[in-house]
Amino acid sequence: MKYLTLFFSLLVGLYAGTRDINIMPPVIEKVQKIHILDQKELNYRVIDGLKFSEISDIAYLPEKEKLFMISDEGILFVFHAKFGKKIEALKPLGAAKLTKKGGKAFKKWRRDSEGLTLDGRGRLLVSFEGKAKVGWFHKNSDKIGQRIKKYKIPSVLKNPKHYRSKNKSLEALAWHPKYGVLTVAEWPLKKDDKKKQTIYALNGKTWHFKAEPEPRSAVSAIEVMDEGNLLVLERSYTGLMDPFVITLKKVYLNQCRKGWCHTEVLAKMNSHKGWDVDNFEGLARVGKNRYVMISDDNDNFFQRTLLIYFEVLK
Repeated sequence: MKYLTLFFSLLVGLYAGTRDINIMPPVIEKVQKIHILDQKELNYRVIDGLKFSEISDIAYLPEKEKLFMISDEGILFVFHAKFGKKIEALKPLGAAKLTKKGGKAFKKWRRDSEGLTLDGRGRLLVSFEGKAKVGWFHKNSDKIGQRIKKYKIPSVLKNPKHYRSKNKSLEALAWHPKYGVLTVAEWPLKKDDKKKQTIYALNGKTWHFKAEPEPRSAVSAIEVMDEGNLLVLERSYTGLMDPFVITLKKVYLNQCRKGWCHTEVLAKMNSHKGWDVDNFEGLARVGKNRYVMISDDNDNFFQRTLLIYFEVLK
């Protein structure tokens, strides 16, 4: 076993960096409303002495060409990234553990960072599962990763007993120029129907939309689109023998009736229909109608960290 582990470690070392991949099937049965521009697998064992794995969300600062990645072990990674017709540059710059104000470490069960976004002033915000919380963290200087401020969240989101499990809380995070910080739990709260998903603004406003029909379809990421609607990433996984389904859909925040918003599926990627998908968990806007999504390898040798660059078609 020792020699097998060493062999795998050497193999990963040979392919450190990025490589081109293709997750698309030879024939796409249904018309998709996205166009995939570039596809990469990221192979980095460690960055600044910290293990690069389990990426749960991403955020992009275009004026600095910085792509931030957060792992669900409470580690922040920073990359130089440039997006044009393809991914033109992608290089790690550094990494740091998330800490409390003053640099005090989070306890292991309180560092499950899942959502990541940048607000209108470039502040780096992180949401957490376990004990649900949202905070503002340093993204520059020697204090990188330190929490600056803890945000108040709606009272219904504070109680861990309201969630279907402690690992199904504040999975997704985004910033909206009109509504401020938005978050979505991975699964609906216990009090709600299993297909009734809710978008929560930190100021208390809510919107509802219906989860996809696939079993156990869960929200893994959200991002605000150019026109102010919400791009939602959902994934459905029930077991090795069942299809792994990734859905990208638009939630029209300005087309809601009695709190329920109109939705439009932009892409459906089904592993039983030729899509070579993985556990996609992160989403970020990187340009006009252009986005990237990233997968969580679950710290498993047989899974991958994939970065997919795509355009939403008009």
